[in-house]
Amino acid sequence: MFLLRNVFAIISMLMILGSCSSPMQTEQRIQSVGMLLNGNISDHIWNEKGYQGLVSLGEKYGMDVYYKENVATEKEIIEAIEEFSNQGVNFIFGHSSFYGKHFTDVAENYSHIQFVYFNGSYVAKNVTSFTFDTYAAGYFAGMLSGKMTAVNKVGIIATNEWQPEIEGFFEGVKNVNPKAEIELAFLNDWNEVQTAQGIYQQMKSTGVDVFYPIGDAFSEEIIKQAKRDEVYAIGYRTNQAELAEHTVLTSTVHHVEKLYEYAVEHVNDRNLAGQLKSFDFQDGVISLAPFNDQVPHSYQYEMNQAMEHYTNTGLLPEM
Repeated sequence: MFLLRNVFAIISMLMILGSCSSPMQTEQRIQSVGMLLNGNISDHIWNEKGYQGLVSLGEKYGMDVYYKENVATEKEIIEAIEEFSNQGVNFIFGHSSFYGKHFTDVAENYSHIQFVYFNGSYVAKNVTSFTFDTYAAGYFAGMLSGKMTAVNKVGIIATNEWQPEIEGFFEGVKNVNPKAEIELAFLNDWNEVQTAQGIYQQMKSTGVDVFYPIGDAFSEEIIKQAKRDEVYAIGYRTNQAELAEHTVLTSTVHHVEKLYEYAVEHVNDRNLAGQLKSFDFQDGVISLAPFNDQVPHSYQYEMNQAMEHYTNTGLLPEM
């Protein structure tokens, strides 16, 4: 286990936790925060973003933060929670959807700990799920892809069928370019680079000239390949323009660090425990990265207007 201390912080954040709306004891305060990751912090975008968000949390609030990597089995999860508890940690983030069931299974035994994880349906008095509502992000990625394809062929390489971006992407493409063909493939693995590269090559051979890879490690590799082949791509989860400035039209960005801050602040407000909470553009948690110069300014303006309208009204554009 690693301890990350903000050596410059001199004021600790005092978090008084509620008696009725929170399972923690009335006088209990957040002492420190722990995070569980099912891989390494450097192995793909999602874990790296989680680690960076945790570090920022410690720096902003002057609290000790801990993390444990490669915690993927029930035994490892229980051991990690116990270790965190012995260290005085009473707020734990599980940086994956599969932590939800394990958290709810042991929640009663650790009533002094608040658990938060991502994109799941399990909750308990001291277990909360944060979900990224990414349908609109996929929709806007689809709008852009439908406009930027020169041959009316776009492709989406996805991880799982349940990803909301997929349906949104289809709707966004069709609403701006009904003639466009959309190719879709699933990997069932966030990091299966080799399989993703094979799918990319197959799609490229059929003429696809805009790709939206919605995974972790393989997203980066698909963008690099698209750069070599001089076709376009949409980045995923973080602004991936740095990988290929002229290739990445934009990226659908998840601001997970804002959810960490939200969690801490709402525990302080006694308004977090036992909920399924969803976040979208309106919450500042999902956005599109700046468009590259290949996107005509007139369409950049149209896209920005559409996103602003959606943020204000919750209504997506229909062409």
